[in-house]
Amino acid sequence: MRSPLPEGNFQFIALDVETANRDSASICQIGIACVGYDASIQSWSTYVDPQMPFAPFNIELHGIGPETVRGAGNFSQVWRNMLPLLSRHSMVQHSRFDEYAINAACRMHGLTPPRLSWHDSVVIARAAWPELKGNGGHGLANLKQFLDLDFHHHDAGEDARAAAMVVLKARASTGEQAAKPPFRFKPLQLSLPL
Repeated sequence: MRSPLPEGNFQFIALDVETANRDSASICQIGIACVGYDASIQSWSTYVDPQMPFAPFNIELHGIGPETVRGAGNFSQVWRNMLPLLSRHSMVQHSRFDEYAINAACRMHGLTPPRLSWHDSVVIARAAWPELKGNGGHGLANLKQFLDLDFHHHDAGEDARAAAMVVLKARASTGEQAAKPPFRFKPLQLSLPL
């Protein structure tokens, strides 16, 4: 039995997806990290039946295959349960892929793509640590080492938590200077350029 979706109000929610193949609509796992006003993080993830084949490359990357998602809900079923929580919070993703994948999966399932307030933790990391450009970059794998983050890469719940930690560490390291308009959250301000 999987854990219930977090409830309540949060500063922001980070979201990550894993896909079954090269089609961005082939979401096979969704993870979120809900950041409380005390900077605590509640992580949650679920497998999703992508209703399309898995590519060997993707299975090798994240370890999720047909057997893993057997019995899981499809995107439409999972998304309908998540949307009320997500739609009332600012959303963080590490690169724009997650937003594209959510929108593609919505279109594939005949759902209207959501109008969520998306922000990119890559942009936030670039503003906070410009010295990483040309020195490993701002991807999660490099930020894991640079920021001494503890997470299992290519697990949607873990990657969502990592994106949330990147934002929190950017805020702490810059005194919020990298966290300025138009990315605003109260009482802890998340205001990094988009």
